[in-house]
Amino acid sequence: MPGPLVIAVDVGTTATKVVAYEPSGRAVAEAERGYPLHAPHPGHAEQDPEQIRATAESLLAEVVAAVGPGRVAGVALSSAMHTLMALDGDGRPLTALTSWADTRAQAEADELRAGPGLALHRRTGTPVHPMSPLVRLRWFARHAPQLCDRARWWCGVKEYLLLHLTGRLVVDHSLASASGLLDLASLRWDAEALALAGVTAEQLPELVPTTQALPLAAAPAARVGLPAGTPVVVGGGDGPLANLGVGAVRPGMAACSLGTSGALRVVVDRPVVDPAGRVFCYALAPGLWVVGGAVTNGGIVMRWALEALAPDLGPGAEEALLALAAQAPPGSGGLLMAPYLMSERAPRWTSLGRGAFVGLTREHGRPHMVRAAIEGVALQLALVLDSMRAAGIAVDSVRGTGGVMRSALWQQLLADAFAMPLDLLDGQQGSGYGAAILGMRALGIVDSLEATAAAVRVVRTVEPVPAHVETYARLRPVLDGLYDALAPTFAALRALDLPTLPPR
Repeated sequence: MPGPLVIAVDVGTTATKVVAYEPSGRAVAEAERGYPLHAPHPGHAEQDPEQIRATAESLLAEVVAAVGPGRVAGVALSSAMHTLMALDGDGRPLTALTSWADTRAQAEADELRAGPGLALHRRTGTPVHPMSPLVRLRWFARHAPQLCDRARWWCGVKEYLLLHLTGRLVVDHSLASASGLLDLASLRWDAEALALAGVTAEQLPELVPTTQALPLAAAPAARVGLPAGTPVVVGGGDGPLANLGVGAVRPGMAACSLGTSGALRVVVDRPVVDPAGRVFCYALAPGLWVVGGAVTNGGIVMRWALEALAPDLGPGAEEALLALAAQAPPGSGGLLMAPYLMSERAPRWTSLGRGAFVGLTREHGRPHMVRAAIEGVALQLALVLDSMRAAGIAVDSVRGTGGVMRSALWQQLLADAFAMPLDLLDGQQGSGYGAAILGMRALGIVDSLEATAAAVRVVRTVEPVPAHVETYARLRPVLDGLYDALAPTFAALRALDLPTLPPR
């Protein structure tokens, strides 16, 4: 007789994916659908929370119908981190859902970084950056005070989905620890952070562990085809859950996810505070925490290179672009690209930077420029690795996941930049599977998070090439110093505020 399943609902920035998993890790059924990210004003990145909720419920119903409700032991959730929206007293949205990519609160972030920012980072584990809900709440208090007066609650996308599925407004410790509002030592809302954000604890969801299970309410149960009372495991943020999903839970084993953006994270058994404020610390599950850094400019840099440097290759020509990059030698003949096309995050957590090619000569051609762009991303992730080690976090192996990991060039670049073997997995496991593992542990289906995660199979290991490692080791501090050298130029360009497109 078929065994029980846990259905993972993974709410991402541009799509939601729902997958039914067996305890072995085998995916039995899945469904996925995307939705837009709107930019109604410069710096804004917004979405329709009702569209995301309806999409998640529709996909859940599809997967339930495919596997049969009788096999479903429970549902577990994962979502993108740093989302924020306001609700009225009836739980209806007063604002759009703002994404981690929203940079409207740059001035507020700069003010906090010049004041209590580092102390806040050390207590909450969340960098002071426009992505942080704390900083965005400060923006709303300053620019939309009447809206703030009407707001009964502030929450993120997963809390909104949970409200509709269970009737409870709760936030797990993982997403709360990424808000900039949670004291890591006590797992309670931080009084100074609340005051700076202009909210009270009563305006925030109830804090619960990531393993908390809530009963599915009757109305949504009918919509998705499950019995009322089916356990809904609250789950956590997609970043920490990705470590669980790829089996990177032992000390020293990092997970590198690289898609549109990227991140490098390692699991530790206690909160670790970086005195220099370069890496984050977020909760994963009771007794487990994740330390690392995220970069905004990942695969998006390759897409820019395709559109701006190689438009003749046509849309969807990523393989041809990578073949072009492979024509240039490691190090791109001394050409370096600072890959800051969008507001960058780790390890500096400032949006001041802009993209720049440095070292360009007449001997450089299009292959060098494309390769330098891709190498810039790999070197930026290597700077995150340096910051983790400087904070006292040992890293001795890396597991890779994400869309660009299918590329042999990307795989080799990362192994060389990290100067470590890169383990590749059986399938593209990630945050959804991590949510499923967490759900199985919460429901008693598996005995241990660590043992279940350890069963994730490595199918291939990419070894670093010593000569390439030496090249990138010499380039990495150059890229690090380039930011400081160009910071006055970046600031001057931002002050000019010149239009990107010509007037119509």
